[in-house]
Amino acid sequence: MVIMIPENIFPNTDKLVSRDQREQIWGFKSAVFWFTGLSGSGKSTVAMGVEHALFTRKLWPKMLDGDNIRTGISNNLSFSEEDRAENIRRIAEMSKMFCESNMIVLACFISPTLAIRERARQIIGPRDFYEIYVQAPLDVCEDRDVKGLYKKARAGEIQDFTGISSPYEAPKSPDLVLNTAKESLGESRRKVLQFIEQKVIIHKQ
Repeated sequence: MVIMIPENIFPNTDKLVSRDQREQIWGFKSAVFWFTGLSGSGKSTVAMGVEHALFTRKLWPKMLDGDNIRTGISNNLSFSEEDRAENIRRIAEMSKMFCESNMIVLACFISPTLAIRERARQIIGPRDFYEIYVQAPLDVCEDRDVKGLYKKARAGEIQDFTGISSPYEAPKSPDLVLNTAKESLGESRRKVLQFIEQKVIIHKQ
């Protein structure tokens, strides 16, 4: 579907404070770190600790996750394939705006297919998009199941549930892999924090 932009809309981003100016003043670069994995793999749990750690280092993190988005900007969407794609499009556009404002975005979404994640990468821009695969076997995720979602999906109460009635396509070449079934929460958070700092800290001469 092609969406036509009204003729009276003129983006004015060229007149605003530039991203380069923000980076030089604040001393760090912005980027989007996209956490993908099954429900219960630990995406948001890991990212929450990372957000606090970045904040204490006087960086500007912003965490986004499925629950918050689904109760707000995407509360009119279902979990159909089409609506999942639209949900990710909205998230990617929002992440891009935060990134252009020199914020470090921690985006935690199942985003189950290669195509959906590639669409997010293209919207945000390849140079700003880092894919973090939060890996955990389905049985481990089901054992965690703090929200009872897997139990409902197994009972047929939830349709199109990733890992049960809807497929999950693992990343082929993620920028970072966490194995939360084997690593401690602290280990996973330290790996992510180290990775992010390597990408965003500006080393001034």
